[in-house]
Amino acid sequence: MAYQPEYGVMSETIPPVFVRQELVGERPAPVKTTGLVGFLRTRLFNSPTNILITIVSAMLLWFIIVPAVKFLLIDAVWTGSDRTACIAKNAGDVIGACWPFIQAKFSQFIYGFYPEAERWRVNLVFVLSAILLLPLLIPRLPAKGLNASLFFVAFPVVAFFLLYGGGLRGFGLSWTAGLLSGFNDSIGDSGRKLAAAGATTAVIGPLLWLLGKLIVLVATMVSWLLLPLTWLHDQVQSFGRPVWVDFVLTAIIVSALTFWLSGGTRAGWRPLANCLAIFAGIGIVIAVMGLDRGGLPVVDTRLWGGLLVTLVVSVVGIVASMPVGIALALGRRSTIPLIRIFSIAFIEFWRGVPLITVLFFATYMLPLFVPTGFTIDGLMRALIGIALFAGAYQAEVIRGGLAAIPRGQGEAASALGLSWAKTTGLIVMPQALRHVIPGLVNSFIALFKDTSLVSIVALFDLLGQLRAAFSDPVWATPTTLFTGFAFTGIIYFAFCFGMSRYSLFVENRLNAHRRN
Repeated sequence: MAYQPEYGVMSETIPPVFVRQELVGERPAPVKTTGLVGFLRTRLFNSPTNILITIVSAMLLWFIIVPAVKFLLIDAVWTGSDRTACIAKNAGDVIGACWPFIQAKFSQFIYGFYPEAERWRVNLVFVLSAILLLPLLIPRLPAKGLNASLFFVAFPVVAFFLLYGGGLRGFGLSWTAGLLSGFNDSIGDSGRKLAAAGATTAVIGPLLWLLGKLIVLVATMVSWLLLPLTWLHDQVQSFGRPVWVDFVLTAIIVSALTFWLSGGTRAGWRPLANCLAIFAGIGIVIAVMGLDRGGLPVVDTRLWGGLLVTLVVSVVGIVASMPVGIALALGRRSTIPLIRIFSIAFIEFWRGVPLITVLFFATYMLPLFVPTGFTIDGLMRALIGIALFAGAYQAEVIRGGLAAIPRGQGEAASALGLSWAKTTGLIVMPQALRHVIPGLVNSFIALFKDTSLVSIVALFDLLGQLRAAFSDPVWATPTTLFTGFAFTGIIYFAFCFGMSRYSLFVENRLNAHRRN
């Protein structure tokens, strides 16, 4: 039975059926899109333009990589004690890289002029940094909070006393009293100078004189408020071992304030226990390193150099610039005009000057702005300048991430009753930082390479030590220059490539939920 629509009835007529008498021809095999052949066919030779680009790129790589491999490995000199090993004996001989030069100057490239007997301290800092950093970079390892606290808080203090040496002449109360007293004296001197200048000026003299007198009055009132702290500082110094007395008093005061500000017994004893545990750890470090007895021999930062200075400047700059950048990015988006104007002015000022100018300013002009009797080490000045300079750039990167967060995120947090601080710290900022990981790492890599500019202010980083090694006549050969720059280039590439690959890993891991 078959249905015939033109009549609307069923019919017994069977429609004709086509039956093929021969086999269908074989279809061509599908194009292979996997493996090496598939990669070449789909990525490199899938169009005339790509074929041309592939050939040109292969020729460029051939003319670059092959001579580099021949210079660095095949024609290189591997053994020798002076320049004679890296000089051609006969005309026409090809001499490649002079690796004995690197072997002879290797310790100088790593430690600079750091005393050889004290280099174990640098090695210990490198080992401690690796032990604390590697678990922090592996996502599946536990205790990330404790690990981060040790790396970002405890390790810098330990590394400072290991690298620089010296001991403690006081603790929290002594430092606070000395810093506030010096700062107050500096303000008082500035006020007196301003009043004296106003007394000799005709146009705006009265205004300057009044401002100077007001500053002197404020400094005098602050000095009266500091009298109890100064008296307590003098009493502590009268003991035989003032470090421990000052340490105990500081621990008691800070622990009591922490316990009171956290809500007292209503919030439990955990904040007090954590604070006491932190001070106990600090005390153990002071006792083990002998900081109360003078500590290790002092090694001036002018003797530091090589990879040590490069890592110190880059790591401190990267770590210190992040909170500066976050604060400036939030300040630029603030609704309070004073904070917003200050953040904008700060960012535009530091972005508008080159890093060399910042280093010169930090090295030669920063001491003019510190309190009387307070000195800042040359390396510390460069670190402050680099941190502020990098923080201005990080602020714009982070602000881009904040702008990418929908307003509904903050509105939903406000509807749940979260404060601005919790909304920013728990909801907005984590999403913003996840969006700008490539930009942040790009800034980190640029900062790591820009550390070579510290040689302008008499700090010998890796490249600075390399230039100093070139002046040694014992290794003056035609290939020494290229060998040294190839060696430092490999080191810079290893660190920068490692940061870029780890950032890609973190980005893929954080964005795994977005994959289709």
